[in-house]
Amino acid sequence: MSTSVRTRGVCRIEAARAARKFPSVLDFLRDGSITLTNVCLLAKHLTDDNCRRLLEAACHKSKREVEQQVATLAPKPVAPSSVRKLPTPKRSSETPASPEDIAVDRELLPTAAVDSAAPRPLSLSVVTPLAPERYKVHITITRQSHEKLRRVQDLLRHVVPNGDPAVIFERALDLLLNALEKRKLAKVDRPRAATAAVEGVGRYIPAAVRRAVWARDDGRCAFIGRDGRCAERGLLEFHHVVPFADGGPTTVENLQLRCRAHNQYEARDYFGPMLFRERPNSVQDRVASQHNSGQLFIP
Repeated sequence: MSTSVRTRGVCRIEAARAARKFPSVLDFLRDGSITLTNVCLLAKHLTDDNCRRLLEAACHKSKREVEQQVATLAPKPVAPSSVRKLPTPKRSSETPASPEDIAVDRELLPTAAVDSAAPRPLSLSVVTPLAPERYKVHITITRQSHEKLRRVQDLLRHVVPNGDPAVIFERALDLLLNALEKRKLAKVDRPRAATAAVEGVGRYIPAAVRRAVWARDDGRCAFIGRDGRCAERGLLEFHHVVPFADGGPTTVENLQLRCRAHNQYEARDYFGPMLFRERPNSVQDRVASQHNSGQLFIP
């Protein structure tokens, strides 16, 4: 039995136990306002007094949002910074890995706690909330990234004496965020206003227009459906309310942010399904982007 199937089975069992103890759980599951996964996350924290309040707060929330809710209910201690070398897989039972292959690089972080070097299966990158303002990040990096980290630690010893990766990680994110916002959002210290001769002419979206649309829509898909506004913040595109192919101008008033799914949905809704039915999927994406958006916003 695969791990995913086994995990789903355990989740169903935990949800069934929570529903047997708190019958109101079934009402939320029945109308689809809460998922089995989120019930499992909340199950250990449900009581007769807070059951309905916690379930209502988790309605129509993502797993990430419910994990944040649980972290608020039961904060965990801060995880110590640590860097360890993953063990090299054994080639055969006759040639076990050498002690150097499973040794922990204790010189990398001399004053921080270091994890055990016992072999563990590789896992995907994980970001887990420990408390309302604290997160645990678990990633695996390459040898080249490891060497860069050591080099950065050496260069920052006068500022970060213990070489804490958490501090370096935050500084690196600040630099990357500034670079991305400058390139994609045209966010600069002294922005220039778009001239009337440029704004609204052609498909090109001037920097001033991009900044205004992003600020107005708060960096989030502006599509409003039956369940409210879309919460997606990734894979955003500039969407022409009146399509550019139908004479819509490239102005702040005619542009909105859309996630890729809702951008394509509105393209089909405006031009009709036949436009897409006669083309392969790879072409559908290009047509939707050409007709209904200014340009890809966040890759």
